[in-house]
Amino acid sequence: MRHGKKFNHLGRTSSHRGALLKNMAISLIEHKRINTTLAKAKELRVFVEPILNRAKDDSMHSRRMVFKKLQDKEAVTELFREVSVKIADRPGGYTRILKTGTRLGDNAEMCIIELVDYNDTYVLTKEKSASKKRTRRGSAKKVETTGTETTKNNPVTE
Repeated sequence: MRHGKKFNHLGRTSSHRGALLKNMAISLIEHKRINTTLAKAKELRVFVEPILNRAKDDSMHSRRMVFKKLQDKEAVTELFREVSVKIADRPGGYTRILKTGTRLGDNAEMCIIELVDYNDTYVLTKEKSASKKRTRRGSAKKVETTGTETTKNNPVTE
């Protein structure tokens, strides 16, 4: 009977499943996005979210606890140096699963699992929608610019 056994075993032994999740977590941290099956992605999310949460506190203890799970120095360094800076103010939900259809060979559901803060597509759409403000009469107020304006990347002179 399966009483109290809530996680997906993925058709593997315990050691094989642990190695699979560890390697997938390392790949996710290094590449910020990986393609996998939906079942593996759901299990990876359960495995990697506590690791990402622990990385928000950069202390020796948390580094050791993360290294205990991942056992890869480069991934731990990348996690604490770059990823933790981006997810510092996020209260949770560090990963996103996007379904991509089925695999041709065995019809398995495929998906992309990615770190939320590293996808620029969703950030740009929010900024664009915020810049398009409409009034009740259907026309936006026009703002006039004067003379010269300079931005950080592109100086504009008129």
